[in-house]
Amino acid sequence: MNQEPSKAPRWTVHEVLQWTTGYFREKGIASPRLDAEVLLAYCLKVDRLQLYLNFDRPLSVEERATYRGLVQRRAKREPVSLIVGHKEFWSLSFRTVPGVLIPRPETEILVQVVLDEIRGIEAPRVLEIGTGAGAVAVALLKEKPGTRLVATDVSLLALQTAKGNAWAVGAGALHLVAGELFSPFGPRSLFDVICSNPPYIPSAVIPTLEPEVRDFEPVAALDGGPDGLDVIRDIIEQAADFLTTRGALCLEVGDGQDRGVMELMRVAGFDDIAALPDLAGKARVIRGKTP
Repeated sequence: MNQEPSKAPRWTVHEVLQWTTGYFREKGIASPRLDAEVLLAYCLKVDRLQLYLNFDRPLSVEERATYRGLVQRRAKREPVSLIVGHKEFWSLSFRTVPGVLIPRPETEILVQVVLDEIRGIEAPRVLEIGTGAGAVAVALLKEKPGTRLVATDVSLLALQTAKGNAWAVGAGALHLVAGELFSPFGPRSLFDVICSNPPYIPSAVIPTLEPEVRDFEPVAALDGGPDGLDVIRDIIEQAADFLTTRGALCLEVGDGQDRGVMELMRVAGFDDIAALPDLAGKARVIRGKTP
C-alpha cells in the first residue's frame, strides 16, 4: 500500500480490503477481492470469516507493514499459494514451495477417476508418474488407505515436498521413487492403475501464459514439447507393460488435446477409452484400459 488516504489514520480491516481489492484489480489480477482476503487473513492469523466479523478492527502499524509486503509480492504476480505457503486440494492443505508445481482444482478430476477405477479392488496397486507436491497420491491414500501407492518424480525437491505433505496429513503409506517415467521399474512391476498429470502445454504457448504460471511454476512441469504431447506419448507407449489385465491408464490433458490423446491410446492397444470432463465441462482426463 503505497499511499494511505489521509482521512484514515487508522486502517480498519474493511478499509484495507477495499483498497487492496482496487489495487489488485488495477494490476490485472483475476480474483482481486479473494486474494486480498486470503492475504489479510494470513497476515492476521485468522480465517476469512473472522475478517467479516471484525470489519471495524484497526490494524496495528506492524500488521500494516507485514500486509504491505504481502500485497507487494502479489502485485508482482507471485501466486497467493506461494506467498502463504499452502494450497487446498481435495479439502486437504498442501505445503507449496517454489520449484514444485502448485496443485490445481481441475486435477481433482484425476483423483476421482482413479478412485472410480480402484473402488472394487481390496488393495489396489497404483502408480503416479510426476507426483509434484504429492496432492493426487495423498488424496488417493486418504480416500482409500489400503492402496499400495508408488509416486515418482525426477525432482528431488518435489519428492521431499510430497513426503512432507504425506506425513502432515497422515498418509504415510506413500512410497516415493526418484526417476523418469518407468525407468525405476522392472518388468515384474505391475499396477492396477497408472495415473499422471504430465507436462502438456505446447512449448510456444508457455511465454503467453499468465505471469503466475509463466514466471513462478517449474517449466519442466509445464512444457510438453511442440504439440504438448511429448511426455504423454512416452507414457502411453510404455504403460501397458506395467499394467495388469484390464488395468487403467488415466492422464490429465490440456484443452483440445482429448481426441489426439484418445487416438494415441487406441493405437497403443488400449480399449474402453473415455474422456472425463472437469467441472467446466472440458475433457480433462483420458482413461484407457489394457485388453
